[in-house]
Amino acid sequence: MFRKLFLVVVALCFTATVAFAGNFKLTSPTLKSGATLAADQLFDGFGCTGKNQSPALKWTPGPKGTKSYAITVYDPDAPTGSGWWHWVVYNIPGNVTELAYGAGDATGKLLPSEALQGRTDYGTHAFGGACPPKGDKPHRYIFTVYALKIEKIDAPAEASAALLGFMIHANTLAKSSFTAKYGR
Repeated sequence: MFRKLFLVVVALCFTATVAFAGNFKLTSPTLKSGATLAADQLFDGFGCTGKNQSPALKWTPGPKGTKSYAITVYDPDAPTGSGWWHWVVYNIPGNVTELAYGAGDATGKLLPSEALQGRTDYGTHAFGGACPPKGDKPHRYIFTVYALKIEKIDAPAEASAALLGFMIHANTLAKSSFTAKYGR
């Protein structure tokens, strides 16, 4: 079944047309584009002492045909060779256009009941705040909302963020991002 799903997703990748930005816009009442992350959005561990809270996020309705949304937070500057996935939320219903502050906690109580949190590079199913190595230039944290043409991504609970990203991109109608930064 997974092989069949993979082949369908690959086929979709080559036929998908994605709209960028336009009228579809992601914002946050607690975090501005280009701003430095606050202690609330920093990881609590690995030498960092933050609150590990996801910011509130709001977006405009997606284009015609949007059936669900997904959100990712990604650090392309992490010294891993492949970046670092801080948060993946998917199966957000198409009639939802915001997530509350702290919705990314491990309980998921503040998420819509249908929404799922994927496994991050911290190994958890929750928002993982910033914690770049000391001395690195400030890292970029890219917050992205995707309008999807499907109601549900059917993936194993332990699917990697990269696999979920692949499935998200294969079904994207539009996306909108903003970037924040943090260094220590």
